[in-house]
Amino acid sequence: MRSCWVASVLACFCTSAAAQDYDPIDLSGFRDGIGHWQRAHGRDRNDARYEPSQIVEIADNLLAHQHADGGWPKDIDWLAIIDLAEVRAIGGANYERSSFDNRNTYPQVQYLARVYAITGEERFRNAAARGLDYILAEQRPSGGWPGWDVDAITYNDDVMTGVMELLQDIRNGAPEFAWLDETRRARLSDALDRAIDVTLACQIEVNGRKTGWCQQHDHETLAPVKARTYELPSIGGPETVSVVNFLMSLPEPSPAIMEAIDAAVAWLDAARIEGIRIERFAIPPERFKSYTATEDVRIVEDPDAPALWARYYDLETGKPFFCNRDGIKVNSLAEVQLERRAGYAWYGAWAAQLLERDYPAWKQRHDASQRL
Repeated sequence: MRSCWVASVLACFCTSAAAQDYDPIDLSGFRDGIGHWQRAHGRDRNDARYEPSQIVEIADNLLAHQHADGGWPKDIDWLAIIDLAEVRAIGGANYERSSFDNRNTYPQVQYLARVYAITGEERFRNAAARGLDYILAEQRPSGGWPGWDVDAITYNDDVMTGVMELLQDIRNGAPEFAWLDETRRARLSDALDRAIDVTLACQIEVNGRKTGWCQQHDHETLAPVKARTYELPSIGGPETVSVVNFLMSLPEPSPAIMEAIDAAVAWLDAARIEGIRIERFAIPPERFKSYTATEDVRIVEDPDAPALWARYYDLETGKPFFCNRDGIKVNSLAEVQLERRAGYAWYGAWAAQLLERDYPAWKQRHDASQRL
């Protein structure tokens, strides 16, 4: 999760926070939440926004929205200049609830820690510490962190992998967390180990062969479980890629981790879909609760199209499936109603880079290290 901002940390540590402009800190961790706000609540607004270089103002915005439990509400435009009471009124009951959903809370912790490293302002360190304590408090006995829609071990929207990446950065000595006390650091390390263990245990077996991961798994049985009505138990394409990428980032993978990676990659290779592409085409705008559809999507046969992967694969047949909000499976994208068909990622090139570049490089590295 770290980027080239580290050089700025070392150069600017003693810079006064009174300065108006700093080198921007990576905001990509907020992209999902900001996008949800802009597609729904923000689509009829024209709010002023902070510039990426206004890191103190952005950090203070994060502090204004931090809950008493140390977490944050989801789906906020963290750069928007909006009165707090207005945001609370727009969000209603959902605003009052902290969550990791839609890649939330762990990006705020890291951003605040980075701003503290640059400015030395204690309020940002304290807020980051409270966010870390929220992460510790929300980890279930299973070792997993829950999403928004169901209290389960959640891989959807990078809930598990996002938190684990943050904890792995801390374990690896991320400079923005140099201030962490040894007690909290040990607790975070233990939380990471428990999360890795349950992730390995959650890997789905079909006919005795390990495959991938579901969007969410039961805390007790570790079985795949549903979340929203159209998010049924399955093997998830993007979730499996996310888990594998995290596991490959571990510096000294155990034999169990390497076996999990190899098995998941083999499943992803077999699950590739060839000969089709997704075509988007303009339609008259149709307004839904969470977004306004201006495009529809359809499947086009194309023998030269790059490989794709489905969002969901059936646990028994291994075939892709789709679903409407009524919870009934359908076998083609055309059978999904417009609101979900155009407003949800049913296909993606999620595993392309993993299979073509990242996994072969990882495999070569670790095969070579084993020969030494």
